[in-house]
Amino acid sequence: MSWLTEYVRPKIRGLLKREVPDNLWTNCESCEQMILVKDLRRAMNVCPHCGHHMRATVQQRMEWTFDNGEYTRIELPKAPVDPLSFRDRKRYTDRLKDERAKSQLDESMAVAHGRIGGHDAVVAVMAFEFIAGTMGAALGEAFLAAARLAILQQAPLIVFTASGGARMQEGMLSLMQMPRTTIAVEMLREARLPYIVVMTNPTTGGVSASFAMLGDIQMAEPNALIGFAGQRVIQDTVREKLPEGFQRAEYLLEHGMLDMVVTRSELPTILGTLIGQLNHAHITPSAA
Repeated sequence: MSWLTEYVRPKIRGLLKREVPDNLWTNCESCEQMILVKDLRRAMNVCPHCGHHMRATVQQRMEWTFDNGEYTRIELPKAPVDPLSFRDRKRYTDRLKDERAKSQLDESMAVAHGRIGGHDAVVAVMAFEFIAGTMGAALGEAFLAAARLAILQQAPLIVFTASGGARMQEGMLSLMQMPRTTIAVEMLREARLPYIVVMTNPTTGGVSASFAMLGDIQMAEPNALIGFAGQRVIQDTVREKLPEGFQRAEYLLEHGMLDMVVTRSELPTILGTLIGQLNHAHITPSAA
């Protein structure tokens, strides 16, 4: 047999039989175009074809936001676990255990401090990957801890929101986090520290009805869904056809509910500039 048969043909067959890894490509949620995962990560999870901003993890947000991706996470206060002994398809305690194993997070908000644009800052990031970023007692504790840390460091607080709303497994205790987080925002204002909110897709329910809408500066990523109730629920209630895209970031900007809509790649620079201007001015943004 020739060397072509003995050597070249097996090599070619070996190459053809190689399997393509499942995590090499992904599809855009909006335009459905295929994207190399490494290209998507390089673009901060923004589709290179249509500009759609896909969801991001807590770790990605922190790395993109802080200078050189350097930050220090803080340990957050513990909240009562399963205060209502709730059970739906599974026990709430079992659900929390599964979510913690899957997301590698303790709860739906993480807090860190570092520098943005050379300025000290405290950042709280909601984790949509943890029970859809729902708001429970632990999130209320985390938000209060973030506000107290900002006051201690005399630094602005920046919050990235991403949530499906209140956490039904905690009932009324979840709804009580709305006034608790509002009090934390008031603490920041009394300390004359900037409070900046960056709303990402989606920001809904009790989160949008409380601390998400109380920023001195309100920002959002392009086309982010922002609202309290779903569009169909509102439409059935008012019995009127709602405007196209009325719960999207661009519509809210046009109607004065946002200060700016910023692409993900520009966000760290703009945050650094805003913090520098507010620190230099020595004023409370809401009083300007």
